[in-house]
Amino acid sequence: MAAILAEGLTKVYGDLRAVDGVSLEVPEGEFVGVLGPNGAGKTTLLEMIEGLRRPDGGTVEVLGEPVWPRNPRLLPRIGVQLQASAFFERLTAREQIHTFAALYGVGSARADEWLERVGLVEKAATRVEDLSGGQAQRLSIACALVHDPELVFLDEPTAALDPQARRNLWDLLSGINEAGRTVVLTTHYMDEAEVLCDRVAVMDAGRVLEVGTPADLIRDLGAPARTLEDVFLHLTGREYRA
Repeated sequence: MAAILAEGLTKVYGDLRAVDGVSLEVPEGEFVGVLGPNGAGKTTLLEMIEGLRRPDGGTVEVLGEPVWPRNPRLLPRIGVQLQASAFFERLTAREQIHTFAALYGVGSARADEWLERVGLVEKAATRVEDLSGGQAQRLSIACALVHDPELVFLDEPTAALDPQARRNLWDLLSGINEAGRTVVLTTHYMDEAEVLCDRVAVMDAGRVLEVGTPADLIRDLGAPARTLEDVFLHLTGREYRA
């Protein structure tokens, strides 16, 4: 069974086709990256697949279930980390993840374990508004993973992290995927996509231009392509910017 089956997804805002007829199939257990410049439609595509935004056209199933109308059966089965972390105000980091855990019937011990896994034990008593951008990002990721979802969506999860924290998160995400979880992420780090992803989808102007393994995309482009960034530049005609 496919973890994600999207066909002809479209989202229109006035004259702008933010997502233009995108079809994407993600098998269970795969690690997939969605790459594209600002305004390519990556986040809008993920939001439609997650059930956070209603498509104007097309269909999407997640874990064999329709996403729209809003499907409460999917909520405990997926984990979503957003770019703009929507935390409850005036809570500490520990209170925040305990609250998320309680929503899914997960105990406090598991919540504390996730604080440790993302390196926030020393910040457990710090209010969320006093966390740095990178710390808040790690807490958001922990909240998305605390209930052990089957399918995880991550929107630029390492954007605010320092190099060591990025590498630590790579190890964490690789371990989750190796344990059988499906992971879909957007990223503006080409090295990240090459290291983590089984396949990548390159988007621009609302459309998916190519889908394949990083190695296949590099090989198919041919010399002088040596990296995924070379492929990106060839397909979009512009440098990658977050």
